[in-house]
Amino acid sequence: MRIGNQYGAYNAYSSQAASSKPSTPSECETCKKRKYQDGSNEADVSFKAPGHISPQASASVVRAHEQQHVANAYEKAATGGGEVRNVSVALHTAICPECHTTYVAGGTTRTTIAYSNPGNPYQQNKIGSDAAQLRGANIDYIA
Repeated sequence: MRIGNQYGAYNAYSSQAASSKPSTPSECETCKKRKYQDGSNEADVSFKAPGHISPQASASVVRAHEQQHVANAYEKAATGGGEVRNVSVALHTAICPECHTTYVAGGTTRTTIAYSNPGNPYQQNKIGSDAAQLRGANIDYIA
């Protein structure tokens, strides 16, 4: 049987006998050998060294790991006089080619921290520029 994907590519599948059905995650060699490692420059998060996570536990472990990055962003903002403006966490899923189990393959955390420094001359120029642009923008002509 041929099954196409959204790009028009095809993979050839032969019909499998009952004895050659896909293995379960507990006996799948690919799932047993899968390692996770953090690629960030933050030293105090988990998985700085490669480590194994079972497919069943991957979602909760990766979610907890990404939460460590979020907590670090809030701590960095608090100690540096900044404010966390935006946080987004995405979990990425994949399907094991051997046992066809869906698992969380990794995650991405993006944070935006805004720092206010009124003594900075560039900040002073920005405040003046914003004031010039906004002056008269909110006038009630009816009154």
